Amino acid sequence: MSALRNSGLILGAAIVGLVLAAAIFAPWLMPHDPFAQDLNNRLVPPFWMDGNKPAHLLGTDQLGRDYLSRLIYGARISMLIGVMTVVISGLIGIALGVVGGFFGGKIDDTVLFAITARLSIPLILVALAVAALVGRSLTVIVLTLGLLLWDRFAVVARTTTMQVRTLDFVAAAWAAGCSKAHILLREVLPNILSPLAVVATLEMALAILLEAALSFLGLGVPPPLPSWGLMISEAKDYMFFTPWVIMVPGVSLFVLVFGINLLGDGLRDLLRTGRSQ
Repeated sequence: MSALRNSGLILGAAIVGLVLAAAIFAPWLMPHDPFAQDLNNRLVPPFWMDGNKPAHLLGTDQLGRDYLSRLIYGARISMLIGVMTVVISGLIGIALGVVGGFFGGKIDDTVLFAITARLSIPLILVALAVAALVGRSLTVIVLTLGLLLWDRFAVVARTTTMQVRTLDFVAAAWAAGCSKAHILLREVLPNILSPLAVVATLEMALAILLEAALSFLGLGVPPPLPSWGLMISEAKDYMFFTPWVIMVPGVSLFVLVFGINLLGDGLRDLLRTGRSQ
């Protein structure tokens, strides 16, 4: 019942759920081909402005491509980048944090050194350098962000593992003769997943924002893929005369990141309430 009373959690889950549904069912929801150009219908305004066309609810861009279709397809790219980045960075960070927190000693010192080294690396500069050297592609962006955003997972996993390893059920597992792998996978890991779920939401929002920043700077997802950051970048030359071309993807990006953060805050409050009961 406490989850139903958490308005932030419900709103965040609704926003993320809607965007996720749009990403999954994009081929059936898009009214037009997001890549099809029609120069006779350039910069058609959206439905709330004069001069709109019913066939293009959110208007068209500078090449006559339907904005609603590109926005829906862009949701698929943003969610794919967010989810895959969390998967890659989560696997790396959780593995390092759990191993360092469980075994301690020199292993923990090595993990701490790796975390410190990662924190000393400027995210956006490294991502820009990799994109400039290797090339622009969706795979490069996902791998780069996944290999750079694991530090929070490692810190939280290490701290919570150090707390869990001293509890009675872990001591009982040692007394029963369970192997280290069994204790790590069956006793420790399931009991540290709750705070890691909150970290996952924060990292997803950060990954989506970083991709948008890279695309805006021209080193993110390559065109004609309709990334929301790339849509903002392409629209900046027209923002003074047709401001809606930058407003639509900008507001969409803001709402998605806002929803993910609401979801993370709601999960944190829910888990905190559950632990206090």
